[in-house]
Amino acid sequence: MSPVPDERDRIRAAMRRILAGTPQNSSGALTIVALAHEADVPRNALTQRHLDLKNEFYEHIKEKGAPSDVEVRLRAQIAKLKQTIANKNQELAQLRQDVPALVRAVHQLTLENQELREQLALPQPTILPLHPREADCRRMGSGTESGAR
Repeated sequence: MSPVPDERDRIRAAMRRILAGTPQNSSGALTIVALAHEADVPRNALTQRHLDLKNEFYEHIKEKGAPSDVEVRLRAQIAKLKQTIANKNQELAQLRQDVPALVRAVHQLTLENQELREQLALPQPTILPLHPREADCRRMGSGTESGAR
């Protein structure tokens, strides 16, 4: 496949934009992938057809010495996101550790609740309410009816 006639011009223009820190079509990272995307050419145009432009791009990067502002910002964002992921993974691990204990507690409470309901259903329950209802007080003959003053 023969190269597009203006491919070299587009790659050089994209190279200037990326090195100046003003990308229009890419992230602005100092990579061949970003350069190809910025120039709107396939990556293999730089890795196979225009090796001289690829090498020139890398030479400019070496001369520049420091990464672009966009790259610095993106690397900081990546580091922040990695820390967020690590925190979420730690939180998830803790929650997964807590689940079995919570399941056991719910199971135990369910069994106790079922046992108490069964005891209440017996003719003479072994559990007495702390505050007897008024009707129960009259039945026992306690004389503390609300009407007797």
